[in-house]
Amino acid sequence: MSRQVDIDIRVPNQTRYLGMIGKIGESLAHTLASYDGDREELAYHLNLVLTEALANAICHANACDPSKEVKVSISASDHELTIRVYDHGQGFNIKQLAKVKVKETDEGGRGVQIIFKLMDRVRYLKKGPGHVLEMTKLLH
Repeated sequence: MSRQVDIDIRVPNQTRYLGMIGKIGESLAHTLASYDGDREELAYHLNLVLTEALANAICHANACDPSKEVKVSISASDHELTIRVYDHGQGFNIKQLAKVKVKETDEGGRGVQIIFKLMDRVRYLKKGPGHVLEMTKLLH
């Protein structure tokens, strides 16, 4: 029997919500009935990609504008988990940014690379007046 979990969250465009959203990802990792991998590792990875993606949407795409909001959608089935983070930004070439060499002394730029490393599929698509970062983790 297939089990589907769908979570939709809207938060104000403020970084103080990063921890809360990350904890939701952790909690989900611990409750996936059919997942037989390392739950602690999955929980850590989901927290990290959620907080990185949300921080990018808040600070870069939405330019820290408090009048905006960020929508996060998480869908999990027996076989995969997909996270979508919706923003109101102008967009960027995510594949190009993922290839940029980041030095240890650089203050930013690692988030997208972390997301590409930890997730199995990553896409950044035009969606309505903004964009959506779609990240999928296969649950083998």
